[in-house]
Parts: sequence; C-alpha cells; structure tokens
Amino acid sequence: MDENVFRNELIRDILTRYRRIWALNHAESVLGWDMEVYMPKEGITERSVAQGELAVLSHELLLSPSFVDLVNKSKRIENLNEFERGVVRVLDRSIRIAKAFPPEFVKELAETRSKATSVWNEAKRKDDYKLFEPWLDKIIELSRKAADYLGYDEYPYDALLDLYEEGLRVRDLETIFNNLENSLRPLIKKVLEESWAPSKHPLEKERYDVEKMKIANVEILKILGFPIGLRSRIDISPHPFTTEFGIKDVRITTRYEGYDFRRSLLAAIHEFGHALYELQQDERFMFTPIAGGVSLGIHESQSRFWENIIGRSKEFTRLIYPILSKYLPFLKNYSVEEIYKYFNIVRPDLIRVEADEVTYNLHIILRYRLEKLMINEGVKAKELPDLWNEEMERLLGIRPKTYREGILQDIHWAHGTIGYFPTYSLGTLLAVQIRAHIFKDIPDMYELVLKGNFTPIKEWLKDKIHRYGSVYPPKVLIAKSLGEALNPEYFIAYIREKYLGSK
Repeated sequence: MDENVFRNELIRDILTRYRRIWALNHAESVLGWDMEVYMPKEGITERSVAQGELAVLSHELLLSPSFVDLVNKSKRIENLNEFERGVVRVLDRSIRIAKAFPPEFVKELAETRSKATSVWNEAKRKDDYKLFEPWLDKIIELSRKAADYLGYDEYPYDALLDLYEEGLRVRDLETIFNNLENSLRPLIKKVLEESWAPSKHPLEKERYDVEKMKIANVEILKILGFPIGLRSRIDISPHPFTTEFGIKDVRITTRYEGYDFRRSLLAAIHEFGHALYELQQDERFMFTPIAGGVSLGIHESQSRFWENIIGRSKEFTRLIYPILSKYLPFLKNYSVEEIYKYFNIVRPDLIRVEADEVTYNLHIILRYRLEKLMINEGVKAKELPDLWNEEMERLLGIRPKTYREGILQDIHWAHGTIGYFPTYSLGTLLAVQIRAHIFKDIPDMYELVLKGNFTPIKEWLKDKIHRYGSVYPPKVLIAKSLGEALNPEYFIAYIREKYLGSK
C-alpha cells in the first residue's frame, strides 16, 4: 500500500488484513469469468461448490471480530484524509451488509446463482422457460430473504436497490421513471414519424465472417486505447460483460452472431467503457476496498458514454469506416452516411441489448416494474412471462412470440441480481449529462474523435470520475464531478436535438 496515501497506522493495519479478503474476491472473479467464457458444461457442479465455499470464506474473514473491531475503531478517528475515510466508509458498508446475511444463506445464494446461470443458458438455447422457472422462483425467494435480512423503511425492493446503487430507493425511481416514460412515449412516436433515423436497414441482414469481425473489433478497440495483451483481453460469451480482476487485469467479452455486425461492435465498445473505468483507477488504491467503480449506475454511465455518445457518432463512424471496409467487403456498397444511419436505427425492439438509445429506457422500466412485483408483491415466476409480454406491448407496442425474445433474454435474474436493472437507466441518463459537461471543457470533442485522438476525453473522465474509485458515494461523486445532481432533462434534450434537430 502507498503510505503517502494511507498514513494512519490503524488504516494501514486494516488494509494489510483486507488483502486476504481481496485475494479471495480476486479468485471468485476468475472462476466467474471462466464459467462464462471457457468452462465445459459439466464443470458447473464443482464450480458452484467452489464458488460457494470461497464466498463463505470471504464472508467469514470480513466479519471476523478482530477485523470488525479495527473498522469500528477507525470510525472514531477524526483526522483521516479523504482516501482513508473512503476505506472506512466502504468497509463499514460491506460489513453491515455481510452481517445481515447468515453464512448458510451466503453459501446457498452463491451455489444457486451458479446453477441457475447454467440452467438459464440451456433454457434460453432451447426456448424453454419451464426449465428456468423453478430456479427463478428460488432466486426470488432468496432475494426477498436478502431484503428481510438487510432491512428497509418502505419497501423490500429498496434494500436490493441499495446493494447496487447506494442510497437508491423506489421513491427516487418512481419520480425518474414516471417522468421519463411520460416524456419518452410521445417523443418516440415523433422520432419514428419525423426523424432522419431509419426504422430498419439492409445491413441488419448482411452476413459477416466471424473471424474477420474479431480482427476488426480488436483494431477498433486498439484505436480507443484498450491495452489488449498488456492489461486486458477480449473473449466471447452469450451475454457480453466486463470482469475486473484488478487495476491491471480487466477483461471484456462480446458476441458474434454472423449477421448485423453492429451488435458485436457496439457491445465491444460498450464493454470497453466499463473496462476503461477500472483501468484508469488510481494505482495507489491497488488491493484496497476503494479500488473499483463506486456503483453500477456510475459504471453504466461510462459504458453508455462510449457506446452511444462516441460509438454512434458521425465522427466515430467516419474514423472506423476504413477498418470496417477492410474486413467487411460488403460495406463497399454503403457510404459512411449509410453506416451512421445503420448505427442509429430507431424502432421498438424486443431485445434490450439491441435497443436503440431512444427506446432503451423503456426496456429498463419494464424490468423495474416486474422486479417490484416480485419482491414487494410476491408475484411468482409462472406469472412473469405474461406480465412481461403485456408490459412490453403497453410500453413499446410489440409483443414477444418466444421466451428467448422475452423473459429469457437477460442473464441478470439467473445471477440473482434483482435490483440491478434500474442502474442501466441511471447510467444512460448520466452519460448524456457527462457529455454536456465535457463540451464545456472540450468543445471540439467530436473533432478529436474524427482524428482518433481520444486522450483528452479519457483524461477528462479519469480526472472527474475514474481516478476516485470508490472514495466517494455515487451521489457525492456526481456532485463533485459535475457540480449538480443527476438530471434526466439532459437526456430528453439530447434525443430531441440529435434525432429531431431541436432542443
């Protein structure tokens, strides 16, 4: 540890003890990543047990009386610096959460997540919801237990929201999502009727060579500055994700379906945004609890910034056109302007991860409302497909014909992460707000993108957000970095300006 940052002797003692907990978390991350990317199917039985045992061991170390006593003593020290206070805050919160869960619950949850994930993969492949239904009921049951263990003032779901976005409550989201839905539904109708953005494009059906697309993705990621082979790598998984083993080892995945190449490309750019957040942490925080993104909402703001604000821009399209043309020969029939339109197709779509930036938030509102029903109202898994389909039709005017394009499309509930989905909207809204603030300091941002010069943008994000890791709570970090709280009005104005030419 850096003694210039962590000067207090008690804090240094805590961090020395914490390193073993960090090592177990590191090992769990490796096992989780391997399970999604390389593990053979039948390895799930042993893997789930291993993950369960590691989770219990980490839980025991965090709650060891001597460690908890050190953290409690540190809470009474008044002259800690901001980094040391961050360590105390994060560990105190972690201990509070861990204390709430009995060891047998931690083990059961870890094993259930592993098995449910494996079953979800098979259920999605076979389009057979009945395979996954009992596991989802188990996840709902365990999530409700978790909420009871954690405690809450108003709704059980509040306790789960707080796990992923510190301080987030149903009352906050009701205001945000109700206002967002009321603004978006008429705006979407107007965009579909009046915008330059197409509702479909022939490139969606063009097939590509997967091996060549892999090379194109790597070359584009290198232009962005992704340190492949040094501190990162890119692999394949059914559902793209990012795993950070540490500040110097961050890995992403994407998927290749052989057609509609933007799916693979934009997923890779999205995950790059997550990875960059981890890679640009202050290295003095290595092995400490303040290394790593502070919340899922802040994290998602970084991925959505790179996917939407950069990746779907005219300037970025022009920059990467030569690379895409080199590996996708059919693009010789399309201009840069046509590819830009292809990247910005707007239409109600069944699949969240393929949704455009105009309609995306309605997908999250759907999931948020179903999660509230699961946790607050006791709705069972057998009721959810019909509820999903009805709400999808109400919000977006379309109805799934299969489970795969409906309730089985996301991996999150198999992972047991109920309460996670709303952070996607928080991040999507915040990404646009960050864009507005970057323009104040870098008014020529898109000119830099056109030149392939991403350093000033990455440095801005590092200075304002990345370098702080988890030192500050998310709301404090936003206020410190932007000088204001989250404001969804930036997003509505951005959609109007980009797609309708008006503010």
